[in-house]
Amino acid sequence: MEYIMQNKINRASSAKLYEEAKKYFPGGVNSPVRAFKSVSGPPLFIKKGKGAKITDEDENQYIDFCCSWGPLILGHDNDDVREAIIETVAHGTSFGTPTKLGNQLGKLILDNNSYLDKIRFVSSGTEAVMSAIRLARGYTGKDKIVKFEGCYHGHVDSLLVKAGSGLVTFGESTSAGIPESFAKETIVLPLNDKEALEDLLSKHNDQIAAVIIEPIPANNGLLLQDKSYLEFLRDVCTKYNVLLIFDEVISGFRVGFEGAAGYYGIQPDIVTYGKIIGGGMPVGAYGASSEIMSHIAPDGPVYQAGTLSANPVAMSAGYATLQILNGSGFYETMETKTQKFVEGIETYANEKGYELTLPTIGSIFWVCFSNERITSADQIDAAGMEKFKILHHELLQRGVYLGPSGYEVGFISAAHTPADLERATEMMKECLDIVFQA
Repeated sequence: MEYIMQNKINRASSAKLYEEAKKYFPGGVNSPVRAFKSVSGPPLFIKKGKGAKITDEDENQYIDFCCSWGPLILGHDNDDVREAIIETVAHGTSFGTPTKLGNQLGKLILDNNSYLDKIRFVSSGTEAVMSAIRLARGYTGKDKIVKFEGCYHGHVDSLLVKAGSGLVTFGESTSAGIPESFAKETIVLPLNDKEALEDLLSKHNDQIAAVIIEPIPANNGLLLQDKSYLEFLRDVCTKYNVLLIFDEVISGFRVGFEGAAGYYGIQPDIVTYGKIIGGGMPVGAYGASSEIMSHIAPDGPVYQAGTLSANPVAMSAGYATLQILNGSGFYETMETKTQKFVEGIETYANEKGYELTLPTIGSIFWVCFSNERITSADQIDAAGMEKFKILHHELLQRGVYLGPSGYEVGFISAAHTPADLERATEMMKECLDIVFQA
């Protein structure tokens, strides 16, 4: 049968605001995926959130599985986080100086992370990665970086590249405005190809400063890698005297307090963080051993600075959040909750014979229209994105919100109640019936 999208909810206010926004912002948005180009209708303009739910300008309420793209692990408007922010704002928002709050958050992180000696706070995940790359180059005295297809590291000039042909192919930009010379400092390899990486490092390790990877690739689907592959990365980088950078902007404090490094028990040389450590405020960080971090100014020659780095409002929000996350059993509870949600949907899909899986780790999941295990971006069938478009639309009609792209992952928060998840499961089942009959 022919599928016809029917709007059962009123989105008039969001549509009006979007038309106005187009006058002010490119594409009417301040970050591209928000434009809803991969799904249906105008983007939702959200006016408030509480717990696991968000409400748009048309007063439609949704169970939210985007959670501001991950940082809201405690849900929207958490009481402790809100009160910490209000208390801090009463004394000022930014001083451009050190504060006690920065010390408190830094100590909380380092006292409970055996993979780092020192960290530096910045204002975003992209800034953290950019700074980590500069540090790697400054520390090693080498220029080139190796990244992997399907891993996203923010809109850093030298990392917005794609692979060409051949084993050792220097990067070609995937964005206008990036000089070719920048892209050529990056080498792109397939994920999970041990032979390609070893061959490259054996021949060019004298030019390569670092290998960077999302240890839990979660920006282009959820491309879960085997622990043995990540262990191989550690071993081969050590063998050829190349730094290993874990980009944990998404996985950091999401799969465990020590992130993917702790989850897998693997020591990276440099780690980048973002999202959760700000408790909903803009924050990023990068960290490493005392030796490597001693190269950062003012101790060393690698310059990096930021007016709003470690601003007190962000530090207080992060401190309130991480204190809760560091509590006994927090991550075990989150993973159990997520597994139950995922299993309920997958069991139904299996019974119906639908080609659908929900890969998951910690409290992250991905809606994947395949029964095969997907470990690299080139395995993702673009036809599945058309199915996701229908799914996303039908879920919105039933009060369930996923991020507006089939390549994005979903997140469960501590605020998602059993009732929220049971209702979302039932709505998913209804919508899957529509998707697979369309």
